[in-house]
Amino acid sequence: MTIYNINFGIGWASSGVEYAQSYRAQLLRSAKQPMKFIFLDFIQSENIQTLTANLNFKDKEIIWLYQHFTDIKIAPSQVTIEEIKKTINANIIKVEAGDKIRRIYYKNEQSFVTCYMKDENKDIVDRAEFVSDGMLIRKDFYSYVRFLSEYYAPYDNKAKAYMRQFYNEDGSTAYEEYLGERDDDSVYMIDGTILYGKRAFVGHFLKSLKLTNKDILIVDRATHIGQVVLENKGEAKVGVVVHAEHYSKHATNQDHILWNNFYEYQFNQCDEIDFFITATDRQNEVLASQFKDYQNKSPKIVTIPVGALDKLIKPRAKRKPYSVITASRLANEKHVDWLVKAVAKAKQHIPELTFDIYGEGGEKTKIAKTIEEYEAESYISLKGHVQLDDVYRNYELFLSASQSEGFGLTLMEAVGSGLGMIGFDVDYGNTTFINDRENGYLIPININEESVERITDDISEKIVQFFKQDLKAVQKASYTIAEPYKKKFVKQRWIDLIEEVRHD
Repeated sequence: MTIYNINFGIGWASSGVEYAQSYRAQLLRSAKQPMKFIFLDFIQSENIQTLTANLNFKDKEIIWLYQHFTDIKIAPSQVTIEEIKKTINANIIKVEAGDKIRRIYYKNEQSFVTCYMKDENKDIVDRAEFVSDGMLIRKDFYSYVRFLSEYYAPYDNKAKAYMRQFYNEDGSTAYEEYLGERDDDSVYMIDGTILYGKRAFVGHFLKSLKLTNKDILIVDRATHIGQVVLENKGEAKVGVVVHAEHYSKHATNQDHILWNNFYEYQFNQCDEIDFFITATDRQNEVLASQFKDYQNKSPKIVTIPVGALDKLIKPRAKRKPYSVITASRLANEKHVDWLVKAVAKAKQHIPELTFDIYGEGGEKTKIAKTIEEYEAESYISLKGHVQLDDVYRNYELFLSASQSEGFGLTLMEAVGSGLGMIGFDVDYGNTTFINDRENGYLIPININEESVERITDDISEKIVQFFKQDLKAVQKASYTIAEPYKKKFVKQRWIDLIEEVRHD
């Protein structure tokens, strides 16, 4: 009896889906529910264990599709430079060191092994690229042993990968992948079985799990593999987690709904799905109504928050007056640059105002330029990616400029630390965690009709208005909203769902 959770990839700047899975792991672990988290993407930038451990997954909880058919366990990288040197059957000329790179030259200046280190200050290698006479011929990937080699040949004046060989602990070959132009062009050879394409590979993997009616498959991501999951689930129960806005409002009318393409297949096959999970009651209501109106169906939908709070966090000392925080991926859809502009405008009315921005992402440079443009470096700071558990409590106000949050983990964490909140009046996270005029403000918005200038004026006005209130009453209201999101309550929702599904 196991709960399997299906996802694709994981990285250093993971999305809310991976963080939601991490929270789920904590809750199921404390409920003593056997579980596995399955990752289906080919991950080559790091040992997957480094990435999963960073989000507090346990090694034994992880199944990586590409390592599953070997006897190598999910484990930290341990292979050293010296071990790699011993595999080079030629005289080593010199070794050069960079930040997280070591380059071992052998034979001549055009023959070398570039080792990518797990950590700048340690002698542990994640992967190595072998170049002979100026041509890339192989990449090796390591955990506590070498688990994979990727082979290259010259093609159109470039090195092109044509085959991957996956190994067992003793160095024997476990299986091979012959690479095509796309995932579904690859051919896998496993124990005499030939599999054509990634979907066949995933199907073969699911069959190997030998799922029973006591097992549960929770699908967090299913693009292009939804059919494969349903075809190979055996007797297992299947649930789908809805992590984001599930339909397009602008392309929906009374006769037709345009589902989010990440969920379209699962929604259309809802008769084959044992349950759906939404993170908020509001989304549950909307989705249930739409199933009834557009498909005349009433599938099982339960509300379980994707996150949970250990406890409500109170400040150790007085909060910094007029302090504002936001935390998110620095992505275009988060509109953090709007918040910079709004704070700069509010600063004209509140001289003591400060604003700290936590997170990393592709928009970081743009946001930094906006801070420079408003000459706001003295009171607006980019803080990077930081563990925020004990950070929120130092601030008075949390800002969000996202126009769509399926839940909003940072919103939950902020109210759990008693912060006031300002965000747009949009489903689903904002309306869950912001009670207008009680613990902050919900700002009406129509992005298609309003200019950025008008939008940032509106946010600025609410910031100024916020700091004229009795902030103790605001903090009390936020703590009241956060109470049901304590771990003991969210864990019980999981236990109730699991028991109900297993006995259906």
